[in-house]
Amino acid sequence: MRLCVIPARGGSKRIPRKNIKRFAGKPMITFAIEAAQASGLFDHILISTDDEDIAEIGRQWGAEVPFMRPHELADDHTPTVPVMVHAIEAWESLGWNVDMLCCIYPCVPFIQVGDLIAGLNLLEGCDAKFSFPITKFPAAIQRALKRDQDGKLSPVFPGYELLRSQDIEPTYHDAGQFYWGSKSAWLTVDRIHSNAIGITIPQWRAVDIDSLDDWYRAEVMYKILNTDEI
Repeated sequence: MRLCVIPARGGSKRIPRKNIKRFAGKPMITFAIEAAQASGLFDHILISTDDEDIAEIGRQWGAEVPFMRPHELADDHTPTVPVMVHAIEAWESLGWNVDMLCCIYPCVPFIQVGDLIAGLNLLEGCDAKFSFPITKFPAAIQRALKRDQDGKLSPVFPGYELLRSQDIEPTYHDAGQFYWGSKSAWLTVDRIHSNAIGITIPQWRAVDIDSLDDWYRAEVMYKILNTDEI
């Protein structure tokens, strides 16, 4: 059995009620739910939440909330893996089994069904524990600068200062959309990034929404990309 788990706590501080705030006309979490539904990959789509409002909206859009997440797993510092472990254990305590799980974050308006499918296919064809989408950094991180109190600059990695950017190995970052892993991987491995294989996606689809400025920019971009006039 394949499960989609969407972890959506209620206590977002930088953007209050972020997971159910309306984005382009509908609650933000619905983009994750609809992508999971459209993929046809999952036997069940679950919301892991501590918040009754999020649970109700999830149900309205076709997701399941068969249990609530304990508050001690819903604070600002709770990593993803313990939330997934709780979801597995709570699900199986209801008498169900699970083989593969995909954790889809709740704020992913640019997620694509094809990436979910590619992530599963990639993981099933290799010996990695997890798969997730990555994208290139827009500039070479080896050429990063630091700034002192007087405003003077110096390279973080001096050995790369004189190299051309095209001669530096590309680096990538987590796109922050989803993670595929087997039940065994989620239960036994607590470091996703160092035990994974990556699906490369374009930079414009890796949108991190942490502030209201991020939100407004992403919403404008989404509306432009989804208008019939372009």
